[in-house]
Amino acid sequence: MSKHKLLFTFYLSLVLLSLLVFCLHVLVLYILGFPLFDHMIVLAYLLNMVLALIIFSALYWFRVKYRDQIGFLFLGGSMLKFLFFFIAFYPFYNADGNMESLEFTSFFVPYFLCLLLETLFTARMLNS
Repeated sequence: MSKHKLLFTFYLSLVLLSLLVFCLHVLVLYILGFPLFDHMIVLAYLLNMVLALIIFSALYWFRVKYRDQIGFLFLGGSMLKFLFFFIAFYPFYNADGNMESLEFTSFFVPYFLCLLLETLFTARMLNS
C-alpha cells in the first residue's frame, strides 16, 4: 500500500460523494419544479471541492511538521472557504436584498459535505 493512501482515499471520496450529492440535489430541484442550474450551483460544488482538495492536501503535507497546529490550520481553511463565499457568491445571492433558501442551499449543501469529509479525514489522519 502507498504511504499516501489516506490522501488518495480522501480525493476519491470527495469526488464521488460530491457527484452523488450534486445529482441528488439536482434531482430534488427537478422533483420540486425548481430551476436545476440556477444560483451558481455548479460553481458552488466545484469551488467547494477544489478548496477542500487544497485545504486537506495542505493539512496532509503539514501533518508531521505542524502536528500541534493542524486544528488551527483546519479552522483557517474553513475561514478561507467562507471568504470565498462572501467574495464570489454573496454579492449575487444578496443582489435583490435577501437570500432565498435555494441560494442558501446551492452553496451550503456542498460546503457542509466538504467540511464533513475534511473533518472525518483530518481526524483519521491525526489518529494514525
